[in-house]
Amino acid sequence: MRNAILATLLLAACSANPLLAEKKAIQPKEFPKGGPFSPGILSDGTLYVAGQVGRDLKTGQYPASFEDEVKVCLENIGIILKEAGMGFEHAVTVQVYLTDMELFPRMNSVYVKFFPEPRPARATVGVAKLVGTAKIEISVTARK
Repeated sequence: MRNAILATLLLAACSANPLLAEKKAIQPKEFPKGGPFSPGILSDGTLYVAGQVGRDLKTGQYPASFEDEVKVCLENIGIILKEAGMGFEHAVTVQVYLTDMELFPRMNSVYVKFFPEPRPARATVGVAKLVGTAKIEISVTARK
């Protein structure tokens, strides 16, 4: 009996340890496989969405207009959220990277159409360059 109690306590302690939390890759069918990162990782009920750019998943092309690039970027994030059983309403933090901070108001005009109130906490950072010709990259952390 004593050994059973100790085993139960040990199991409870191990399952409560965040270092032992299970990680599940979120790999929507629309996303290419075999890259050096996962589109999303679900760990202990929290979804970590890798930085996404506004490149069309089928053609690999960036839209001509910046607003469309932001829209495609957020739509790609939406696919990952959906695959994990979540939506934009579950976002708790967002990181936005812009190659030109003058684009900030134009980014916001698209951004507010995706994230409902209360909107997630957010950081927006100006960077010198992103992958390819991307002008924006966004990563999200979400939790139900």
